[in-house]
Amino acid sequence: MDLTRLAYGTWSGGKFMHFGEMLDDAAYQAMIGKSFDAGVRTFVTADVYGSGRADAMLGEALKGLPRDEYSLVGIVGHDFYTGQRAGSKGYPRFTDPELRGPEGYAEYLKMATEKSLERCGVAKFDCLLLHNPDTIGYTSEAVWEGMAALKTSGLADRLGIAPGPANGFTLDMIDCFERFEALMDWAMIILNPFEPWPGQHVLPAAKKHGVDILARVVDYGGIFHDDVKPNHKFRDGDHRAYRPAGWVEHANEKLEKIRPIAEKHGLTMIQLACLWTLANEPVKSVVPTLIQEAGEGAKSIDAKLAEIAALPAVNPLTAEDVEAIRAIGDNTGCMALKGASARHEGQEARPDEWPMRPELLALAGRWDLGASW
Repeated sequence: MDLTRLAYGTWSGGKFMHFGEMLDDAAYQAMIGKSFDAGVRTFVTADVYGSGRADAMLGEALKGLPRDEYSLVGIVGHDFYTGQRAGSKGYPRFTDPELRGPEGYAEYLKMATEKSLERCGVAKFDCLLLHNPDTIGYTSEAVWEGMAALKTSGLADRLGIAPGPANGFTLDMIDCFERFEALMDWAMIILNPFEPWPGQHVLPAAKKHGVDILARVVDYGGIFHDDVKPNHKFRDGDHRAYRPAGWVEHANEKLEKIRPIAEKHGLTMIQLACLWTLANEPVKSVVPTLIQEAGEGAKSIDAKLAEIAALPAVNPLTAEDVEAIRAIGDNTGCMALKGASARHEGQEARPDEWPMRPELLALAGRWDLGASW
């Protein structure tokens, strides 16, 4: 089963990512069952979340449901088995030279995938993504030979990449599409009405190379759930508290500018965000984060699920609507992007950022992306 238009990510509910109120175990697993009952039939998990706990909780919640009625997306690549966690930076990539060389990549990928599947209680992933690749992960023949072996052996039906957690990696992704086109079925990117850049630059290359797109952060940090208002108080440790000061106020100003478009089509704001994102070819699936905000007056997480589950089957947004929203939400140049960048010239490659390579600048020229990278 391929990915469906709506997906549920195990980072929802504040359990493994610090967003809003953390659901207790029972409520967390109940949300997965409620999502299935509401018609959400793609579930996304990463093995590193909770060092395998997200896999296990998802598997328990899906137990007994017909396996041919949902699509399961696994994500592997952070070595929490032998690597040491580096605080907020998390666990190292399995391609870290201090952990292993190319001769060990395939063995690691097989081990990690099998263990993730065991925790999920299934025999295979419908799609398996490489999690937060470093520059080795994007370019190594040995990495992608290892990924291909997982498909050949029946552990995964489809393959792809899931960059992040920061935004960027545009040229690296396009280069990866070109190098490993035969293996690349899906890619996960950040894309929403208020963050069209830089994800939008990946889309033409993805379309050319037959790569379908799964878009995350569709809710833009909860803004499109319409209950994060100016002066919102985030709980201590909430990831969104580290965004630049004033981002909530600025986002709400833009929200009001596009609200008439949502009202014209009878849509809630999160529905508008999902449909705008899906209107960008080749985006085929969206995975908005379901967040239970702290404080009185917050919309319930069940109500948020109901809104996305009621997404219209036919996208009512016109091409003019899509472009008007893109213009209002334009965020070009708003951040220093991760991945290959000229700003890292002369520095050693780090897990999320590395020096620009001449072939990537040539690639930028071919795709009319300019030299600003």
